[in-house]
Amino acid sequence: MHKRFGLVAILVAVTAMVLSAQAQPAPPTAVTVIKAGRLLDPETGTAAVNQVIIVEGEKIKAVGTNLQVPAGATVIDLSKMTVMPGLVDAHTHMMLTYKEKPENNYYYLTYVMESSPLRAIQGASNAIQLLNAGFTVVRDVGNGALYTDTALRQAIEQGWLPGPTVIPSGPMIGSTGGQYWPTPEMYKNHNIMYPEYIEANSPDEIVRAVRENMLFGAKTIKLCIDCKPWMYSVDDIKLAIREAAQGGCKVEGHVQTVEGAQHAIDAGIYIIAHNYLTPEQHKQAAQKGIFLAGTDTPFTPYRGTQQAFDHAVAQLKSAYTAGVKLTFSTDFDYWNERMKDEKTGRWMTRGDLTINFLLTWKAAGIPPADILRAMTINGYRAADVIAERGPIKPGLFADLIAVHGDPLTDIDALRNVGFVMKNGMVFKKDGVMMPEDFFHPGPVRTPNGRWTR
Repeated sequence: MHKRFGLVAILVAVTAMVLSAQAQPAPPTAVTVIKAGRLLDPETGTAAVNQVIIVEGEKIKAVGTNLQVPAGATVIDLSKMTVMPGLVDAHTHMMLTYKEKPENNYYYLTYVMESSPLRAIQGASNAIQLLNAGFTVVRDVGNGALYTDTALRQAIEQGWLPGPTVIPSGPMIGSTGGQYWPTPEMYKNHNIMYPEYIEANSPDEIVRAVRENMLFGAKTIKLCIDCKPWMYSVDDIKLAIREAAQGGCKVEGHVQTVEGAQHAIDAGIYIIAHNYLTPEQHKQAAQKGIFLAGTDTPFTPYRGTQQAFDHAVAQLKSAYTAGVKLTFSTDFDYWNERMKDEKTGRWMTRGDLTINFLLTWKAAGIPPADILRAMTINGYRAADVIAERGPIKPGLFADLIAVHGDPLTDIDALRNVGFVMKNGMVFKKDGVMMPEDFFHPGPVRTPNGRWTR
């Protein structure tokens, strides 16, 4: 009897505590008002002057002229700057950094020599550097060790550190060997392929691989379509597309041959990575609405050759002329000691190195307005996030940047991002990072108490 009364007393006390907590008024939501001298809309290639953006919490509440400033709001004056949506790198590798020494630019050795924890820390650093350069969405597609890409997304989303919205793929899915040519000993006795690649050689294995990546947090799926002569068939790719759709994921295909590109096009893949397409295939991709992540590498003192650059420019120009849906993409995953600013001698950041891919787009003669569309609207659509973030519209997450000058006439204005807001929080102001509000001692952005991938 006494135990029963004791249990009842405990239940009453707990109920009272819960009701008391529920009765407490919710803390006020922070309101920020941004006064934009020019507000750029990349989708239309136009800019409106003297705009006001009201941000409530993490999202945009209102956009327009002469909006009333709510009482108690924080006002940020960007009246001398151009405000625009954040940028997108639609194909990169934040968790892989192969080097001239000691790997001789052979990432197979990087995988052997650098642990998943080390590569996870590299990814965290690269994510912060990219956000500082104005990249608020990043598709990180493979070569990320043991799911360090999905872990980075989770850490950023939970509030452990600042960074872009990461769209991770998990390990690339490929047929026997992936992109490697291992010895029998390493392949058979040491399982050298995993976790850099998941091998899938039959319909059942393809289904399992897609489901496994989604289980561990992938938000996109990447297939290594023709990394070996025994490439995936059209039916194989269609199967992966159907299976990924059940988990809400789109499929990207790594393509390095004309035949592989044709398989991807015929299957109706969502994104083709790397621009090995013929002019005719560019037309087919445009007709099917397939996105292209061309990874258009420039020729710089630290990377490339004139011949390779000329080819990249010609391929990008062909795709643009055909009307392919282009994205800004880098495939960046390397480092060397020549990556220094020629004027100052200081190390270039990951953001500097990424934005430098504008050199290829400029050489291809693509107008600034179309480059901006590729770096924003097309990037949001390729990342499949445009319904929740990207455009500066009421109801969407407040991800925006500001630059001096006019990117619609001078695309190089994007090289000097002076202001960055991510999810309604100011990360950079007056050209200086101010990330204090992004760091927390726990997963503050897990409202249900449990992270669901």
